[in-house]
Amino acid sequence: MMKSLLRASALAVVLSLSGCGSSSAPVDDAAGGAGAKWFDYERAEEFAGMKQMPEQKVEMSDGVKLSVKVALPTDAEGNVANFPLPVILTQTGYNKSLATVIPAFPTFNSFFVQRGYAHVAVDVRGTGVSEGTWEAFSAREQEDYKEIMDWVAVQPWSNGKVGTWGPSFMGITQIFTAAHQHPAHKTVFAIVPMGDAYRDIVFAGGQVNAGFIPLWMLLVTGLGVLPAEPDPATLLISLDHALDAVLQFQVPTIVNALTGGQDRNYDSEFWRTRSPIEVADRVKIPTFIVGGLNDIFQRGEPMLYEVIKRNTTTKLLVGPWQHLGASTGAGLPVDGVPDLNHIALMWFDKYLKGLNTGAERVPNVTQFLSGEGHYSIASDWPHPKASAERWYLRGNKDLTREQPAADEGSNVALSFPLAGVCSLSTSQWTAGLLGVIPLPCLQGNNNINELPLIGAVTYTTAPMDEDYYINGPIQADLWISSLATDAGIAARITSVAPNGTSTELTNGILTASLRMVDESRSRKLNGVMIQPWHPYTEASRQMLKPGEPVLSSVEIFPTSTVIKKGHSLRIAIGTADFPHGLPPVSDLLNQLLGTLTIRSDAEHPSSVVVPAVPLSAIETPR
Repeated sequence: MMKSLLRASALAVVLSLSGCGSSSAPVDDAAGGAGAKWFDYERAEEFAGMKQMPEQKVEMSDGVKLSVKVALPTDAEGNVANFPLPVILTQTGYNKSLATVIPAFPTFNSFFVQRGYAHVAVDVRGTGVSEGTWEAFSAREQEDYKEIMDWVAVQPWSNGKVGTWGPSFMGITQIFTAAHQHPAHKTVFAIVPMGDAYRDIVFAGGQVNAGFIPLWMLLVTGLGVLPAEPDPATLLISLDHALDAVLQFQVPTIVNALTGGQDRNYDSEFWRTRSPIEVADRVKIPTFIVGGLNDIFQRGEPMLYEVIKRNTTTKLLVGPWQHLGASTGAGLPVDGVPDLNHIALMWFDKYLKGLNTGAERVPNVTQFLSGEGHYSIASDWPHPKASAERWYLRGNKDLTREQPAADEGSNVALSFPLAGVCSLSTSQWTAGLLGVIPLPCLQGNNNINELPLIGAVTYTTAPMDEDYYINGPIQADLWISSLATDAGIAARITSVAPNGTSTELTNGILTASLRMVDESRSRKLNGVMIQPWHPYTEASRQMLKPGEPVLSSVEIFPTSTVIKKGHSLRIAIGTADFPHGLPPVSDLLNQLLGTLTIRSDAEHPSSVVVPAVPLSAIETPR
């Protein structure tokens, strides 16, 4: 029977090398640049099934033992392959053992295993049934990633070539693992990974993400104590770990953030240690990154691509997704972009099996264009043909290319701390969970958040004479004042249909006292700053002087969209985007007592800068 396993494996390799295992091969040699197009890749299963092997405990250098499971391919009689295979490694905080009772749980991917891979899943320390205390991507946890790689590389079922795969938590661990530059680690397929822990998600704009952070910590803890194993002792271990994590890490972290504790409230070594973007320049192996237009890591995914591409073959795919949809590549294949498993197989077959799949020649960047409703490809991100275009907020609430006159009036946004509670961003920052509720405001309709009683002030262009293509990060340069010593600023970019429906595209928030910008780390297009970089340190804080106007540059997360002919571009300015942003108690008290005045005159020309791309640059994926 083992001969049949070997014969099947050898046959699949021969078919793949001859090109019979995939559809038409690409003809362009530009390695993802000009002229590159998508193509599908698939080959037949080598093996009839997959078997999860018994749990093992692997001891780390500090004595903590991590729980590991291995899935191996089997023949039709259930015999496990007993020869070395390339390995796919997934390191998770979501209790790998749930795959035992929930077949669809994202631990093991039978699609890969049945095509000749071993798949290894690991509970990171303090999660699932691994020992230790969970501290979310701590330096010690990152050391574990390397030590697990040491172990995987020398197992009898491993041929010493390892790729990493998985979404969300499992995508983040991949970037940290690759930064170790372990010789066995050959490639990364990171689905919805985080870039900058502070700016992407936890404290965007200097405000606590009260929508996602408690939900995420509850998810890690809750999944860890689900009874995936029938052993009562295992359940007790999980409960003990969960209690440790709650008392030693989760509660102190949340309380610190909400109350304004100095060691968590500002950007610091604590957050930088947990930010893959800080080590992304050490990633030297081929990397594929999947993101979503309204993912929780919408900001960081293209920035990871931007750093890693300097050192190795790197691809970026951004779909029309929030977090859960992006994790599976929902809706693919479409527009010539293949199913996510097919893409990953192409990637692993190239970099783990050495097959000529053409993976390096698919387009470097593939993005869904909202408004257009289709995918487009480009040779790079930000789009090479993007240029900064500035639109001015006018006293009459128009948005125009012409600067305001000296005597134009201001507009006032009322302080409303719960603004945004029913919005696209609420769905986004709960990872898409609330998006299943059939309320228009959770699906993107922003009209309710633009009502004067909720405090938003809107500025709108005239209907577009032709389609208007935007691709990249956006910056709102707002001259604001308040009678209070601080203010919250929430900016939403929307597309307004001829019937008045305002559809949210992307958003940004900022605590005004944390408005200081480090221009040396900010992004510019044709000399114009378009993505401000705020230090978010205690030393950078500048309190407002009541009534005195100051320039506050709000970072609005990147998007790719087409404002269709007859539609209008709008920016809506308010004081809050709850629960995406909740100021710590100390900041909130400083903000509650005043409204937000938005200046629009020649001396204080508030504006929004967008990365405009010629329509001729829209290129289809196939």
